[in-house]
Amino acid sequence: MATQDMGKVVSLPAGADHSSNQFKLVKLNSSGQVVLAGDGEQAIGILQDKQSTTGSPCNVEIGPARTKVMAGAAGTNGGPFACNASGKAVDAITGEAILGYFTETPGGDGEIVEVLFKSEARLAT
Repeated sequence: MATQDMGKVVSLPAGADHSSNQFKLVKLNSSGQVVLAGDGEQAIGILQDKQSTTGSPCNVEIGPARTKVMAGAAGTNGGPFACNASGKAVDAITGEAILGYFTETPGGDGEIVEVLFKSEARLAT
Protein backbone atom coordinates (compact mmCIF):
# COMPACT_ATOMS: atom_id res chain seq x y z
CA MET A 1 0.00 0.00 0.00
CA ALA A 2 1.39 3.38 -1.00
CA THR A 3 2.12 5.77 1.87
CA GLN A 4 3.42 9.31 2.06
CA ASP A 5 5.91 11.18 4.20
CA MET A 6 5.56 14.57 2.56
CA GLY A 7 8.61 16.67 1.92
CA LYS A 8 7.83 20.13 0.57
CA VAL A 9 4.57 20.92 -1.20
CA VAL A 10 4.23 24.18 -3.12
CA SER A 11 1.24 25.82 -4.76
CA LEU A 12 1.70 26.71 -8.44
CA PRO A 13 -0.73 27.72 -11.21
CA ALA A 14 -2.13 24.90 -13.35
CA GLY A 15 -1.27 25.11 -17.04
CA ALA A 16 -3.98 22.65 -18.08
CA ASP A 17 -6.95 20.65 -16.80
CA HIS A 18 -5.35 18.29 -14.28
CA SER A 19 -8.55 16.61 -13.08
CA SER A 20 -7.16 13.17 -14.11
CA ASN A 21 -3.47 13.85 -13.32
CA GLN A 22 -3.24 13.39 -9.54
CA PHE A 23 0.07 11.68 -8.62
CA LYS A 24 1.59 12.23 -12.08
CA LEU A 25 4.99 13.83 -12.71
CA VAL A 26 4.92 17.50 -13.68
CA LYS A 27 7.16 20.30 -14.92
CA LEU A 28 6.73 24.02 -15.53
CA ASN A 29 5.93 25.46 -18.95
CA SER A 30 7.43 28.72 -20.28
CA SER A 31 4.69 30.66 -18.45
CA GLY A 32 5.58 29.10 -15.09
CA GLN A 33 2.48 26.90 -15.02
CA VAL A 34 2.27 23.22 -14.07
CA VAL A 35 2.00 20.79 -17.01
CA LEU A 36 2.71 17.07 -17.35
CA ALA A 37 6.36 16.09 -17.76
CA GLY A 38 7.14 14.09 -20.89
CA ASP A 39 9.09 11.00 -21.87
CA GLY A 40 12.44 10.92 -20.05
CA GLU A 41 12.17 14.58 -19.02
CA GLN A 42 13.19 16.15 -15.75
CA ALA A 43 10.16 16.75 -13.50
CA ILE A 44 9.92 19.40 -10.80
CA GLY A 45 7.53 17.31 -8.76
CA ILE A 46 4.45 15.14 -8.37
CA LEU A 47 0.95 16.63 -8.62
CA GLN A 48 -0.88 16.09 -5.31
CA ASP A 49 -4.42 17.15 -6.17
CA LYS A 50 -6.97 17.27 -8.98
CA GLN A 51 -7.22 20.76 -10.45
CA SER A 52 -9.53 21.28 -13.39
CA THR A 53 -9.20 25.00 -14.02
CA THR A 54 -6.21 26.37 -15.94
CA GLY A 55 -4.53 29.10 -13.88
CA SER A 56 -5.91 27.88 -10.57
CA PRO A 57 -3.42 26.88 -7.87
CA CYS A 58 -2.43 23.23 -7.65
CA ASN A 59 -0.25 21.48 -5.08
CA VAL A 60 3.04 19.94 -6.20
CA GLU A 61 5.32 17.75 -4.05
CA ILE A 62 8.82 18.97 -4.94
CA GLY A 63 10.69 16.59 -2.64
CA PRO A 64 12.79 15.05 -1.56
CA ALA A 65 10.10 12.87 -0.06
CA ARG A 66 8.55 9.45 0.31
CA THR A 67 5.34 9.94 -1.64
CA LYS A 68 2.89 8.44 -4.12
CA VAL A 69 3.17 8.37 -7.90
CA MET A 70 1.12 6.85 -10.71
CA ALA A 71 2.97 4.04 -12.49
CA GLY A 72 2.92 3.72 -16.26
CA ALA A 73 3.82 0.01 -16.40
CA ALA A 74 4.99 -2.87 -14.25
CA GLY A 75 8.28 -1.89 -12.62
CA THR A 76 11.13 -2.89 -10.37
CA ASN A 77 11.00 -2.49 -6.58
CA GLY A 78 14.11 -0.56 -5.54
CA GLY A 79 14.86 0.43 -9.11
CA PRO A 80 15.17 3.96 -10.47
CA PHE A 81 12.20 5.52 -12.19
CA ALA A 82 11.79 8.07 -14.97
CA CYS A 83 8.82 9.76 -16.62
CA ASN A 84 6.93 8.36 -19.62
CA ALA A 85 5.08 10.41 -22.24
CA SER A 86 1.93 10.45 -20.04
CA GLY A 87 3.62 11.82 -16.90
CA LYS A 88 3.68 8.40 -15.23
CA ALA A 89 6.62 6.69 -13.49
CA VAL A 90 8.35 3.83 -15.33
CA ASP A 91 11.66 2.00 -14.95
CA ALA A 92 14.44 4.39 -16.06
CA ILE A 93 16.50 3.54 -19.13
CA THR A 94 19.78 4.98 -20.39
CA GLY A 95 19.63 8.71 -21.06
CA GLU A 96 16.49 9.43 -19.05
CA ALA A 97 16.36 11.63 -15.97
CA ILE A 98 16.21 9.44 -12.85
CA LEU A 99 13.59 11.08 -10.64
CA GLY A 100 13.73 8.68 -7.70
CA TYR A 101 13.30 5.03 -6.73
CA PHE A 102 10.34 2.69 -6.42
CA THR A 103 9.89 1.47 -2.83
CA GLU A 104 7.25 -1.04 -3.84
CA THR A 105 6.69 -3.01 -7.03
CA PRO A 106 4.42 -1.31 -9.58
CA GLY A 107 2.07 -3.94 -10.96
CA GLY A 108 0.94 -2.05 -14.04
CA ASP A 109 -0.32 1.09 -15.73
CA GLY A 110 -2.34 3.40 -13.50
CA GLU A 111 -1.36 1.81 -10.19
CA ILE A 112 -0.51 4.26 -7.38
CA VAL A 113 2.74 3.21 -5.70
CA GLU A 114 5.17 4.54 -3.13
CA VAL A 115 8.45 6.08 -4.26
CA LEU A 116 11.37 8.02 -2.91
CA PHE A 117 11.20 11.19 -5.03
CA LYS A 118 14.41 13.20 -5.39
CA SER A 119 14.52 16.93 -5.92
CA GLU A 120 17.56 16.61 -8.22
CA ALA A 121 17.69 14.18 -11.14
CA ARG A 122 20.60 12.53 -12.90
CA LEU A 123 20.74 10.69 -16.21
CA ALA A 124 20.46 6.90 -16.26
CA THR A 125 23.52 5.12 -17.64
